[in-house]
Amino acid sequence: MGHREFKDRVYAQFARIGAALSSDKRLELIDLLAQAPRNVEALAAETEMSVANTSQHLQALKAANLVDTERDGTRVVYRLAGDEVLRLWLALRGTAETHLAELSRLVGDHAIAGVPSEQVSRDALAALFRDDQMVLLDVRPAVEYASGHIPGAMAVPIDELEARLPELPRDKRIVVYCRGSYCQFADEAVALLRRRGINAVRLEGGWQEWAVEHPRRRRAAAKRPGQTARR
Repeated sequence: MGHREFKDRVYAQFARIGAALSSDKRLELIDLLAQAPRNVEALAAETEMSVANTSQHLQALKAANLVDTERDGTRVVYRLAGDEVLRLWLALRGTAETHLAELSRLVGDHAIAGVPSEQVSRDALAALFRDDQMVLLDVRPAVEYASGHIPGAMAVPIDELEARLPELPRDKRIVVYCRGSYCQFADEAVALLRRRGINAVRLEGGWQEWAVEHPRRRRAAAKRPGQTARR
């Protein structure tokens, strides 16, 4: 095999990954599967696509070996093929943040009122837990919390938050996180909590960013039972 033939063939393999990622809907599916494995029907409901269209996008991701499948009774469950897929998605997103000014404007246009610009860094979490200065709130859907969460986080899905306000301590800061930097569940939660007079702030990033930084702790956290708040 000559150099040209080798290069043509090897770059064609790289292009398979690029082609699989060249769809906004497939990127959204990767984003969701980074939270928890799901079947086609659940993914279709989350993305507001038809089951048939969702299945086609998943097959494109599977053809590039970016997702794996397993059987759960009569249903097929999809999951990311490995941690490197999550890292690839975050790298793509980071490149867009650096080079696409439109992205920053879009985020600003859709900002939720009442959310302060201050955020708690992920590096600060250990010290805050140690000093018992905060409660960490995970406002993602319950299935995502069960699949994996930041150790010590309390599970309060965003649609349950208002009803469960009495469970939250008033003498501590509430630090909220959700799926990642572009998930608005955390912003919605912070805005609601602050309207109720609770000292709340968002965690920098979210589950995806924490998970890629702590792969071993992420896998361990997925096996632990949920937390409840102490008054």
